Amino acid sequence: MKSTGVFIHGLESSGQGTKGRFFRERYPEMIIEDYVGSLAQRMEKLEGLLAGKDQLILVGSSYGGLMAAIYASLHEERVKKLILLAPALHLEDYHPYLTTKLSIPVIIFHGRQDEVVPMEAVRAVAEEHYLNLQFNVLEDNHVLQTNFAKLNWDLFLENRE
Repeated sequence: MKSTGVFIHGLESSGQGTKGRFFRERYPEMIIEDYVGSLAQRMEKLEGLLAGKDQLILVGSSYGGLMAAIYASLHEERVKKLILLAPALHLEDYHPYLTTKLSIPVIIFHGRQDEVVPMEAVRAVAEEHYLNLQFNVLEDNHVLQTNFAKLNWDLFLENRE
């Protein structure tokens, strides 16, 4: 069964931002939407978009990483893989979901020079919460400006023949 890729943008971005455009151009079948409002409103929209879907590969950037992580915590059986880009897992909004440990593969990319989301706080949460974690520290900033486009997205999104 083919996986469904989903990109979830950050708090002040949109599906039309740099990462959204990158994925839309290379992976036209990927679900890429705009999320606005409170976390509850954003999660309600995400829930509606993904209703009835499984084999999901969620790619979440910053606040979108928080959203992807919450979704995976609620629906682990429907998520095949979680790819988080400087995810805001340190926020209090994620604390209620830390009671269960996730066994799905989780790949995190975090820039060492990130001035928005504290890398060590995210790493501490991730190492405690994810049983199958690959935490990658990059010489980069919060938006992963240098490395994002160079990552092996075909491999991560299982978009190989």
